[in-house]
Amino acid sequence: MNIETFQAYCLAKAGVTEEFPFGEETMVYKVMGKIFALTSLDTTPFSINLKCDPEKALLLREEYDCVRPGYHMNKKHWNTIIVDGSVKSGVITEWIDHSYELVVLSLPKKIREELIK
Repeated sequence: MNIETFQAYCLAKAGVTEEFPFGEETMVYKVMGKIFALTSLDTTPFSINLKCDPEKALLLREEYDCVRPGYHMNKKHWNTIIVDGSVKSGVITEWIDHSYELVVLSLPKKIREELIK
């Protein structure tokens, strides 16, 4: 996966916006105003921060060398994925989906219903 594929995948999801609230070097993806993914535009190799269920986050960190506690994030709820080719793009898209779904589930019912419309 490259940054363009990541960007397109995130933007294709319902209710998603791309923003730069932390400066022009950090691309942030929000669903209905809540962050579910972000990446730095000036980091090599490319890396992604994704929200993750705390238990699953620990398991992923144990299983994959490229998965680390979330850089500049709550390390219990966020992972940083170094996109170095060691994990297939399909697996990374599953992790993006998981992050998106966690955030959607945390939204108030009224906002979730708006998203479905």
